[in-house]
Amino acid sequence: MSLLIFNTLTRKKEEFVPLRANQIGMYVCGVTVYDYCHVGHARAAIVFDTFYRYFQYLGYEVRFVRNFTDIDDKIINRANEEGIDWQEVTRKYIKAFYEDMGQLNIATPTEEPKATDHIPEMLEMIQSLVDQDKAYESGGDVFYSIKSFKDYGCLSGKNIDDLQSGARVEVNDTKRDPLDFALWKKSKPGEPFWESPWGPGRPGWHIECSAMSKKYLGDTFDIHGGGKDLVFPHHENEIAQSCGCTGQQPVRYWVHNGFVNIDKEKMSKSLGNFFTIREVYKKYHPEVLRLFLISSHYRSPIDFSEKNLEDATKVLSRFYEGLAGARKKIGNLDLTSIPNFQEKVKSHALTKKFETAMNDDLNTAVAIAHMNEELRNLNSAVPGKNETEDLAIATAAWEAAGQILGLFSRTPETFEKELFETKNRDLDLDVNKIEQLIADRNSARQSKNWAEADRCRDDLTQMGILIEDTPNGTEWKLK
Repeated sequence: MSLLIFNTLTRKKEEFVPLRANQIGMYVCGVTVYDYCHVGHARAAIVFDTFYRYFQYLGYEVRFVRNFTDIDDKIINRANEEGIDWQEVTRKYIKAFYEDMGQLNIATPTEEPKATDHIPEMLEMIQSLVDQDKAYESGGDVFYSIKSFKDYGCLSGKNIDDLQSGARVEVNDTKRDPLDFALWKKSKPGEPFWESPWGPGRPGWHIECSAMSKKYLGDTFDIHGGGKDLVFPHHENEIAQSCGCTGQQPVRYWVHNGFVNIDKEKMSKSLGNFFTIREVYKKYHPEVLRLFLISSHYRSPIDFSEKNLEDATKVLSRFYEGLAGARKKIGNLDLTSIPNFQEKVKSHALTKKFETAMNDDLNTAVAIAHMNEELRNLNSAVPGKNETEDLAIATAAWEAAGQILGLFSRTPETFEKELFETKNRDLDLDVNKIEQLIADRNSARQSKNWAEADRCRDDLTQMGILIEDTPNGTEWKLK
């Protein structure tokens, strides 16, 4: 089955055919680094990380570019609020971005350009638009003239006449048309600036992505991604200025993920109803957040709630328990001794179902449903010579599917420990101390030092820990 992707530009699913055989160029709008990332940012990052992983699984060489907007009114305002240099603000929040996204197992893109490192490329594009009379200078600002682009509105479906009739005309506005947008902004006193043919200033938001995507991926590339909120005006304006500059459509497939909602409203800073990723980590394991955010189709809205995160916790716990159980059943079986092992994994029924789901516009919700079905088979499998080999193949197929989704970045043991610490962070439990006491107790029992063994158990009891000796070792839980 061919890979189908929903193209926002054509408003339909299309067979994905890259511009160059076996190579994909993908640009995704990154964050403006003036604050900590929220769950909406996490969803966009996870969605396009999953695209990246699946493209690589299919054998494509992917050049994945995700930028940082590191100059903006919000950054300047934050610097003024905190009384620090604007670059200190951007360094702080880029560092925080990597910390938050690292825990979500977000793979590193091929390129991560910063807007301020690409001012010359932006100036070159702006000058080209001015030279073609598609942009104009006014009082030190440079604006793009949307009337110069007959296809304006092609991505969002918005009508220029309707937009113009609803636009607010500012008093003494220096723009020829209220819909014209800034390519270059004249700097105000005390603001950071760069020299330009039109005087000191800084770039507008939209030109940044056009310049950086052009530099790293060329005049035309395969995929441009971002959140649904970027369709208009950001991506609409990107198309206008890129087409105006090069005369070519910059992007072949426009891909947008849906909103994260709270009480049926989009989560956003402007509405004040957002949760930072760091706030979520205080109560939920990072991989739980990842699973939750891919449990719905990427284009659909998803409802952020404690119930949905608790449900995701239960599913992920079952996944890790199933993985640990299957590995125990397989034991020390040498997988290289299984003839054509990799080919059998590739042709396994789960692999085929998983690929069918993912080829249908990256339907991770269906892919996870197939993993849930296969988990029942893994849990019910009974080891035996032939059965163990079959289980090893099934487990490898199942684990590979999870890894494409960005799951199973920990061992089952590490996940269980981290999950416990997350759930019981407020109880101030020392997991390392608990495990050391259990190890000391087991050592004392082996040497028949019953008094020491009882002391260890009593210490655990005082900590609120119940222990149980099982064939698989000593297990513990909270009272």
